[in-house]
Amino acid sequence: MDDSARGKAILVVEDDANLLDVLRYNMAREGYRVVTAQDGEEALAVARAEKPDLLILDIMLPRLSGLDVCRILRKEMSVPILMLTAKADEIDKVVGLEVGADDYVTKPFSLRELVARVRAMLRRADMLRDGAGSGGEEGLRPVQVGNLSVDSERHVVLLDGAEVSLSPKEFDLLALLVQNRRRVFSRDYLLDKVWGYEYAGDTRTVDVHVRWLRQKIESDPGHPTRLLTVRGVGYKLEE
Repeated sequence: MDDSARGKAILVVEDDANLLDVLRYNMAREGYRVVTAQDGEEALAVARAEKPDLLILDIMLPRLSGLDVCRILRKEMSVPILMLTAKADEIDKVVGLEVGADDYVTKPFSLRELVARVRAMLRRADMLRDGAGSGGEEGLRPVQVGNLSVDSERHVVLLDGAEVSLSPKEFDLLALLVQNRRRVFSRDYLLDKVWGYEYAGDTRTVDVHVRWLRQKIESDPGHPTRLLTVRGVGYKLEE
């Protein structure tokens, strides 16, 4: 059992009863307190009542889709959300602008990988919470890059003085790039630092978040001048 799991509650939302049982058993074995739901409306009710530390949320749900559940909860709470999807073409929706999930896994998936993702997401959430409570540190002061301001302490991004709505992982990614302007980061490095785990698989998560960030901070997202791709290497943020 992972000692860091003590006291942590996970809401698992899955309409397949067999898979739900498997996920419930494995999360409980890791030491988490597990609550469950089998459709979208039930998921909203349980999330609001239980205030879980993390959601494992299937996309395909009765009554209300996982995408809708994620969209609604993202406006109400900052809980980390890990989505389960069986379709590769849904990945953009999962990690994109309108939904704002923190991560995803595609079915079929390894339980070992899923557990590793959950641990990493919870550790990351704890680190952000601890950092926000420290206050007054130099690194938490707002950073201004042209008409873009990133305030890591208040978790606020302003563009030309107007607040920009970002998902938690979009914010984390932008904050890292802003604090290290002109430095080039590989996708693997960003995946490790922002998502909190070493994963030698698909780095599309990073690419999708970069694309959605460009939609929000670039005047012409198709021809970015701020958040740049360094071919064969990764990404960097220019002044």
